[in-house]
Amino acid sequence: MSTPASQQLLEILRSKGLTELPEPVQLASGSYSRYFIDGKVALGAGDDLRLAAEAITERVTAAGVRFDTVGGLTLGADALAAAIAMVSGSSWFIVRKEAKGRGTNRLVEGTRIGDANRVLLIDDVVTTGGSILRAYENVRDTGAQVVAAVTLADRGHDAQRSFDELGVPYFPMATYHDMGIPAIGTETATPTAGD
Repeated sequence: MSTPASQQLLEILRSKGLTELPEPVQLASGSYSRYFIDGKVALGAGDDLRLAAEAITERVTAAGVRFDTVGGLTLGADALAAAIAMVSGSSWFIVRKEAKGRGTNRLVEGTRIGDANRVLLIDDVVTTGGSILRAYENVRDTGAQVVAAVTLADRGHDAQRSFDELGVPYFPMATYHDMGIPAIGTETATPTAGD
């Protein structure tokens, strides 16, 4: 579903977050690409972050998704979680990559989540979906229900397949096709020796 806000978000992601590099770089997934999408840079301005939060909230609520809590794995979800919470009136949380090892030793920080929570799971950019799926498992371990997952940009097809198998609605705000780049694994450029 395309709306004025989602179209503006796509333009922000293309103009501020997409960089074509001279040589392929390794992504968090282990794949290589000459095209780097940086969601944190793209949404560095407060107005752009608010627009993204509004576009995401509009997209999921138009699909009939009702949530009361929003969050995901740090660092990709941090700013988005807070912004979506502000525009939607929901609560936010962040999943640590590992427990702090001191104090309360929690893995999930921010709002305490559990059986009563309907969670909108978020991330900025995914390739295989490993980070957002890790956050999904951590959230499910609390007893909370993940009612939908959203990413700013999806560079492939793996996350969609995984969430389809889990029965969780998945909404990439931009796909590799929307961004005008090749799907991960289809680029002809490969790293040279020594890269």
